[in-house]
Amino acid sequence: MDNMKLDIRKAEQFLPAGAITALQPQVKAAHEALEQGTCKGNDYLGWLHLPTQTTETFLAEVQNVADTLRKQCEVVVVAGIGGSYLGARAVIEALGNSFAWLQRDDKNPTIVFAGNNIGEDYLSELTDYLKGKRFGIINISKSGTTTETALTFRLLKKQCEEQRGKDEARNVIVAITDAHKGAARAAANKEGYKTFVIPDNVGGRFSVLTPVGLLPIAIAGFDIRRLIAGAQDMERDTALNIPFSENPAAIYAAVRNALYKEAGKKIEIMVNYQPKLHFISEWWKQLFGESEGKEGKGIFPASCDFTTDLHSMGQWIQEGERSIFETVISVETPNRQLLFPHDEENLDGLNFLAGKRVDEVNKMAELGTRLAHVDGGVPNIRISIPTLNEYYIGRLIYFFEIACGISGNVLGVNPFNQPGVEAYKKNMFALLNKPGYEADSKAIKERLQSEQ
Repeated sequence: MDNMKLDIRKAEQFLPAGAITALQPQVKAAHEALEQGTCKGNDYLGWLHLPTQTTETFLAEVQNVADTLRKQCEVVVVAGIGGSYLGARAVIEALGNSFAWLQRDDKNPTIVFAGNNIGEDYLSELTDYLKGKRFGIINISKSGTTTETALTFRLLKKQCEEQRGKDEARNVIVAITDAHKGAARAAANKEGYKTFVIPDNVGGRFSVLTPVGLLPIAIAGFDIRRLIAGAQDMERDTALNIPFSENPAAIYAAVRNALYKEAGKKIEIMVNYQPKLHFISEWWKQLFGESEGKEGKGIFPASCDFTTDLHSMGQWIQEGERSIFETVISVETPNRQLLFPHDEENLDGLNFLAGKRVDEVNKMAELGTRLAHVDGGVPNIRISIPTLNEYYIGRLIYFFEIACGISGNVLGVNPFNQPGVEAYKKNMFALLNKPGYEADSKAIKERLQSEQ
């Protein structure tokens, strides 16, 4: 079977001789710390062997619930924020029809994502869209009190019960939450919702291969067993006993840290040439940004969709400040074939492309861009996968997860916490006069008055 490939040649040429080799001991120690549970944040390592620990019994349970919702709903709203929705959305959009939302599909429910913002127009338009529709809800929250998700779930629960009746609504609302505590768990127990557990030792950004991601993906009609199989194989291919030269995750972690420390590259741009991969990049940005961005350290994760963004960001990437490097995800073979047509008048001068696959044009755009950017001083890492399917997406997910864990340890931070995320919440709750935040509310109001 063809496999995922990692090409670092157009990155290592920007590094001093031996820079990557010099990092091998640190990379090995970082990987050992993960395996031995001695690293910072070691109480959040449940993702590490999650693929190979996933049982057929568990997958069958997830699929059974998914099939129930598929039969009873024409729309399923996934309410969650950050890692509670990005992984599922990334997989669904990578594998799905780009225009499915415009088409009526009698086989697969429409999957809608909400609970990831506090936009009043968005939520109002969502509730309007759901009027008269048989919809269900997946409420994903460990605590049940995350503002964006809790607010959205309260709105949708009320609407679902009004439209379907409380008894029927109970059968199409699923809670994915803590095993024992929290508002979402209490509500699920009280109402009798079907529940799945977010493992205590798996953080949100590493949760796509738990029910958080698997249930929405299965409802959308994709094969979660093949997804897990891909992740299982990548877990084996990146194990601690795999030599550094053959371990793509270890190499990727080493190269990006070498570029950061030795070449002063502070920004990594995740690039794709397939619009379907947009949310893979969004998921990757949270994975690495929330894992590494702390203690005044960390590579800033950005993303571009090419060739689209070459017409907006291309100039900056080609000739702007040389603080960047690119990681390109390339899909070797599309799932569909479309030939460029011949035109008798040839007013656009493109008849030289007649008979070629559109993807050939895209691949030459990719190669030409990589060459231009390297010539412009931008190191390039290339990750290629044979095609877009559940198996290779599963491989890609685990590859980035294990590489992130290793890379964060090499950087010397705790890759599994996110203390900075709480800062805005504290201020928001104080400004909204939430009970328990009285002292913070007073301090913020005095600060704002002094700044006027």
